[in-house]
Amino acid sequence: MRTLTFGMNLSVDGYIAAPGDDLGWSAPSDELFQWWSDRVGATGLALYGRKLWETMSSHWPTADQQPDATPAQIEFARRWRDMPKVVFSSTTSTVDWNTRLVTGDAVTEISRLKADDGGTMDIGGATLAAAAVRAGLIDEYVIVTHPVLVGGGTPFFTALDNWVNLDLVENRTFPGGVVLTRYETRR
Repeated sequence: MRTLTFGMNLSVDGYIAAPGDDLGWSAPSDELFQWWSDRVGATGLALYGRKLWETMSSHWPTADQQPDATPAQIEFARRWRDMPKVVFSSTTSTVDWNTRLVTGDAVTEISRLKADDGGTMDIGGATLAAAAVRAGLIDEYVIVTHPVLVGGGTPFFTALDNWVNLDLVENRTFPGGVVLTRYETRR
């Protein structure tokens, strides 16, 4: 059985994007960028909602071809293209870069994918992850908290019917006061 992890950059007040889908507050240090890149390199399968897919696929497929691309960005772009991905969307018609499109019930498909053998799975995108959280499918939460209050936007956490008890398994500090906390779901 695969492990499913929900990890995102987060403001102190709990948002993954500020109003207008602004992500400017979450620019990573070189060390944090490398951490995210290594995570992508170790991911067996990435699950994306439509909006996050559109954000990632509008930049990373060709980011390594930009004249100002750093070695770290070149590495991340390669890792991102090579990583197997599933996009969940009822409005997207085509996907590329080692990606499969699912238009049906996300919770059913995520449950099926979790039951398979294979490497770890990461899930991203607020709406998709919220469905997985409510269904009790998330095994691990990786919260990368940036020292900023954005006052609104897209929340990391969804409304829940029941509590989800967690165990802290990692705590790490990055430059700029960014703090990573990793929790496992207590079953």
